Amino acid sequence: MADAEAGTRSDDARASGGEYQVFLNFRGPDTRYGFIDFLYRDLVDVGIRVFRDNEKIRFGEKIDENLRSAINNSTIYIPTFSQTYASSKWCLRELVQMVKSMYESKGKKSILPIFFDVGSGDVKLKTSIYSNALMEHENQFPDEVNEWRAALTEVGEIKGWTVKSSQVEIIKSVVEEVLKKLEIKKEKLPRHFVRLDAQLKHLTEAIDISQRDVRLIAIYGMGGIGKTTMAKVIFNELYSCFGNRCSFLKEVRESLSTEDGIVRLQKRLLSNIAGSRFAQQVENSEQGMKKIGEALRTEKVLVVLDDVAEEQHIESLIGNYSLCSGSRVIITTRDKTIPPNERFNGEIRRYEMPEMDAPVALQLFSWHASDRDSPLDDYHQLSSEIVSSMGGLPLSIEVIGSSLKRRGKPVWEETLLNIKKVPKKRILKKLKYSYDDLDENEKQIFLDIACFFHNKKKTNAIYMWTSCELNPLSGVEILTERSLIKILDDDKFWMHDELIALGREIVREDSKYDLGKQSRLWIAEEALDILKTEEKKDKVKALDIDGLDDSIEITNQEFERLRNLRFLKLCNGTYVGDFAKCRSNLRWISWRCPRQRFRAKNLHLDHLVVFELGANGFTDDSKAWDLMKMGQNLRVISLTECDGITTIPDFSKCVRLERLTVAHCNKLRRIKSFIGNLPSLIELNIEWCKGLTDLPEEVGALVKLSHLSLQGCCKLSKLPGSLGNLTSLIGLNLLNTCITRSDSQSTKLPPSLTYLQTSQVRYLLPYIQWMACVHGFENWFVLISV
Repeated sequence: MADAEAGTRSDDARASGGEYQVFLNFRGPDTRYGFIDFLYRDLVDVGIRVFRDNEKIRFGEKIDENLRSAINNSTIYIPTFSQTYASSKWCLRELVQMVKSMYESKGKKSILPIFFDVGSGDVKLKTSIYSNALMEHENQFPDEVNEWRAALTEVGEIKGWTVKSSQVEIIKSVVEEVLKKLEIKKEKLPRHFVRLDAQLKHLTEAIDISQRDVRLIAIYGMGGIGKTTMAKVIFNELYSCFGNRCSFLKEVRESLSTEDGIVRLQKRLLSNIAGSRFAQQVENSEQGMKKIGEALRTEKVLVVLDDVAEEQHIESLIGNYSLCSGSRVIITTRDKTIPPNERFNGEIRRYEMPEMDAPVALQLFSWHASDRDSPLDDYHQLSSEIVSSMGGLPLSIEVIGSSLKRRGKPVWEETLLNIKKVPKKRILKKLKYSYDDLDENEKQIFLDIACFFHNKKKTNAIYMWTSCELNPLSGVEILTERSLIKILDDDKFWMHDELIALGREIVREDSKYDLGKQSRLWIAEEALDILKTEEKKDKVKALDIDGLDDSIEITNQEFERLRNLRFLKLCNGTYVGDFAKCRSNLRWISWRCPRQRFRAKNLHLDHLVVFELGANGFTDDSKAWDLMKMGQNLRVISLTECDGITTIPDFSKCVRLERLTVAHCNKLRRIKSFIGNLPSLIELNIEWCKGLTDLPEEVGALVKLSHLSLQGCCKLSKLPGSLGNLTSLIGLNLLNTCITRSDSQSTKLPPSLTYLQTSQVRYLLPYIQWMACVHGFENWFVLISV
């Protein structure tokens, strides 16, 4: 077994198909409690997944499959050669495997050697240090010694780092080289990216990193013109010149619209340029500003702020500090006056993003319409006319091109006629033709995302749409294919601002600005007005009532008038009255009620599939739980900040429940045995419930459970013995529990864990694996998620 430790998983690790990015190979007694610890910590701190080897807990005489897999799945190998390195058969065996893996990768993998108190000549066997050690191995391992000699000689020829005095500078250099090779900071460009060399040349000259002054470059222009893509290209060209001191902050305007958005962005910026340890110390925006100021003054940085809407956004993240010489800040914005010249402590240069030139626009259109860099011969004229009519706006070109993919020439000709009818100044209106081409189900999904689900995870929305028979899997696929939405790596929906505006405008136009006939209302005041009017509102499908200071009461009469309501987000509100006559079509309730009591009866929600309840004081005997207990169609239940409950309500009648989350319920002490009566449960998250001490044995009956998280349950010290029965389990998170504390005397892992297969468990902490080794759980290969 080996001691697997790692930092945050990155997209690069997933893209390369490996769970680890860097494999550290070293002789423990020489380097573990010093140089390697610091190197490991700094690599993890910048978001690199690291496998740190531990030869002390090995079994047998051969590299087992788990360790071999860790080596083969890593991209960069860092052997640290020290005085007694060659005396370790394990170090040498790993080195041979690393050399083989490097050659088999055909240049995709690298070895970066470090010479710690030895020289390359020692490693190449030109001195007695390693030669004598190999001679001592010959009697016991005659078949392997020649391989070891060859591997040492091979790696000794590779240029590396010699550690003699300044370890800090060496480690910094190693981390920067790893970042450069992994391209871990690199921003993902669109699949059909067309390089704009002229614009890139102008901007590179304006940035000019060879100069030691401080500069801010503002890239401005209308929505959909390509500002963000250009900023990503520049960032990818320049980030390696700044080491790990660079950060690309996406969608600043939207992130700062939420209450905790500033702090989250500040933490992300600090984590990127100074390391996650600095970010963890930030609790409020003032503290974040202070930490950022300290970081920006000491070393030159490259920071990109994407989609800045007002000068306050820059001040909240960069402040008025004097940046270190050579620093560069790049912003994208629609407002050419941002930032004012007097508000930035350095030189400001502005660049207006122009429309695409005709040849480049035609190439982009062709990629999206026919997966090639130029149109087919018999479509060339049509393609040129369509592109010419769209005015060189990349967003329109992308969306219209995608909508014509695999369509016949008559559809292309009809599209051209429709586009020509729209004046150029209303170019974005042309995107509506792509919407008009969708079927009714796809339109409903598009409008829901535009009004409510941008930047939200898709899981719950899929459940709702499935219940409404909107065929969401094919619908989302069509919207993605036609470039109307994107699915981000964290499974969130993403939609361009202009398409969000288009969707909301369509909703308003369909109702002729009569709110009573509007299908979706996302502005709280308007949604509340509709709720309180007395006429029937059969066309209303979704309401978001969030952000109002006054408490809200929804009566049975008001609820009955919303017969087709399927999504309701209610904050600072409650239900009042007898709902026996209401026939609800609600599929999703998101409800936060910090002050109100539950004063409703007979509220039956037969069609409900998603129930999110948060920030309330409901006790164990509250009538509110009846809403969920009878929900035989419920697929998702989420309880957050339910500080009045000591146990989870009995949801055993919710036999179709697939996802159950209980988080930040501070008084929760136990979970009843009913949990084993949820045969469909695939995800169970009980997180940051600080009073929970154990789980019932019945958890082992959840044969479909694939993900179990107990993160933050700090008093949890043991797991039930039945856990080994979870044959579908592939994700287990025990962060911040007693189980992960190496000083805990009461910690106990059930022997049944040995039944879990090697490929199953993906998320555990290093201490768990160490205990697994101690107890002889040799069939475990645990991958760590921090």
